[in-house]
Amino acid sequence: MGEAADKRIPVTREVWEDLSDLKRPGETFAGLLAEMIEHEKERRLFLDMERIEREGSFVELRL
Repeated sequence: MGEAADKRIPVTREVWEDLSDLKRPGETFAGLLAEMIEHEKERRLFLDMERIEREGSFVELRL
C-alpha cells in the first residue's frame, strides 16, 4: 500500500457501521476502500463494454 494520507472523510454512523461490517479481521479501512474501488472500476468497465456493444456500430474486419 502507498503512503498514508492525512485526510478525513465524513460519513454517517450507518455508513461507518456498514464499512466496519465489511472489513475483515486485520484489514485496514484503506485496504477495504482500495478493494471496493477496484471492484467499482471493474463494474464500470463491464457496463461501458455492454453499452458499447449494445449501441455501437461495428464493421467486420477481414483477416
